[in-house]
Amino acid sequence: MDREPGLSVRLKLTLSYAGFLMLAGGLLLAVVWVFLLRYVPEVIHQPEPPGTWRPGPSVPDRAALEEAFVPKAGLAMACLLVFGLAGGWLLAGSMLAPLTRITHATRLAAEGSLSHRIRLEGRADEFRELADAFDTMLARLEAHDAEQQRFAANASHELRTPLAITQTLLDVARNDADRDADELVERLHFVNSRAIDLTEALLVLSRANQRTFSREPVDLSLAAEEAAETLLPLAEKHGLTIETSGDVSPTTGSHALLLQMTTNLVHNAIVHNLPDQGTVWVTTGVDARKAVLTVENTGAKLTPKLVSTFTEPFQRGTRRVRTDHAGVGLGLAIVKSIVQAHDGTLTLTPRADGGLRITVRLPLAPPHPGK
Repeated sequence: MDREPGLSVRLKLTLSYAGFLMLAGGLLLAVVWVFLLRYVPEVIHQPEPPGTWRPGPSVPDRAALEEAFVPKAGLAMACLLVFGLAGGWLLAGSMLAPLTRITHATRLAAEGSLSHRIRLEGRADEFRELADAFDTMLARLEAHDAEQQRFAANASHELRTPLAITQTLLDVARNDADRDADELVERLHFVNSRAIDLTEALLVLSRANQRTFSREPVDLSLAAEEAAETLLPLAEKHGLTIETSGDVSPTTGSHALLLQMTTNLVHNAIVHNLPDQGTVWVTTGVDARKAVLTVENTGAKLTPKLVSTFTEPFQRGTRRVRTDHAGVGLGLAIVKSIVQAHDGTLTLTPRADGGLRITVRLPLAPPHPGK
């Protein structure tokens, strides 16, 4: 933003310090002068008759006092002005030194350098609180920028894969006129469906990150029941059992996104389970003023280090048991974004007997005015 040039803050503070010092000095001299005028009469005594003599020192009258006081008061004010300007300039520079470092860091960040930190030393004050807050913001921006770059690279790779496969299939069909057309159409349909699923997942993820949704009352227990009912055929196909239980768990947010979150969690628990006779537990409730949704499943034993990578985009859980129906690698990444968009927390914990426990905590919906 272009602005007209003006006085620097340091100069303004210097003039303010000097002006305040001149005002204080002027008031002090005025008090002294009023005090002297009160106790010094215009004439100390009448002249003695000729030939008389009175011992003792002579006392000056008011005129003599003015003649002696005014020049020295003017000299004192001039000294105060010089002292105020010089001292104010040095004091303002010392006080504004942290602001200069903050300004420098801001300019570096505006130019794209997010790795710079102010790290202002000293005890806590307003400038240091500002510097610490700015360092925290830079750290978050740097982490977010790195995450976005990594996500863009992964998304480009994932989107390029089905396109490259489609191009290969079309080239083969063009060069081999005797190739079975039904087989080609089936493979193209599969590849295209995967590309559509990936695109839709990316759109859901973008919507959650931007928080472009209206909020309404949502009961997580109803969302859990709907997700379990929808995915029951898939669970039966894999020989799994889905058990739902719990109490009403009211929160506020997007019904569509929270249902997508619950569906992703239950789907993830189904496709990454034991080969057969596995179980998925879905429970809801209220705990510590939070609406809680928990999804657990049986499965292979997992390490905390491996579990910590599951919410990263395009991470499909290396070394997990089931690899079919693995999706596009955005299931838990979408869950994480939806939870964050609803100001909640997501916790992934490996179960001691194998499998995974995922807990979502969302802000509890305020009570209804009529209740």
